Amino acid sequence: MLVDTHCHLDFHQFDADREAVVERALEAGVLRILIPGIDLETSRAAIRLSEQYDCVVAAVGIHPNNVAESKLPLNAVIAELSQLAAHEQVFAIGEIGLDYYWDKTPPVTQHRWFDAQLSLANDLALPVIIHNREATDDTVAQLLRWVEGGLPQALSQRPGVLHSYSGDWDAAQTVIDLGFCLGFTGPVTYKNANMMREVAEKMPFDRMLIETDAPFLTPKPHRGDRNEPAYVRYVAERLAEVKGLSPKQIGDRTTRNAATLFGWTDLV
Repeated sequence: MLVDTHCHLDFHQFDADREAVVERALEAGVLRILIPGIDLETSRAAIRLSEQYDCVVAAVGIHPNNVAESKLPLNAVIAELSQLAAHEQVFAIGEIGLDYYWDKTPPVTQHRWFDAQLSLANDLALPVIIHNREATDDTVAQLLRWVEGGLPQALSQRPGVLHSYSGDWDAAQTVIDLGFCLGFTGPVTYKNANMMREVAEKMPFDRMLIETDAPFLTPKPHRGDRNEPAYVRYVAERLAEVKGLSPKQIGDRTTRNAATLFGWTDLV
């Protein structure tokens, strides 16, 4: 039993064989695939795919690297996201956050859009999917302000996930204490990912999620190829080694964790 809690199945890399990709995922035991939005167009695409495939669900949001590309003002985008989030297959706001690696959007603008989408998640009582790249201190600080500002009951215990977590244990402890889950991707299988595996070893099992971020971050033994949801099993296998558990235990528990976070009552 596996779920892929972060996969860009709507991206063009899957246009030629999307149906086969979904079939391979199901054959590998993947029960659910969550597609996050990175802008309005991909948020709509995620919803369309959730209507096409029973195993697919969606999140809607604006990625920090896509903020500068918006042709609409922030308030109009938030209004559109709110409408999209009313769809029955939307279970989160994301992916949202901060990215200081790519110089695409000024940090002050990123913060403004991040705050607005956190507020939207609060209003809708939906968990958030957080993108953080080389902005850990500011991301944690912003999440701390959001949580301390008061969350609805539905979010108070599990406000969201830091997807593809690559920070250190100190930052991990802070966000775990705030109630967040951490998502692990293909790089946890790489030879030099010692800090990532240290976090996985130390963290509470009930806050762990697995994901692919496909078509990116392909795990060993397929590193260098296009990633896809079926490969989430390699993440589970490596985490099983780290935690001293079986891959089935990792799969079953991370599936329950995802079901708890996103409100998937059929998988609890």
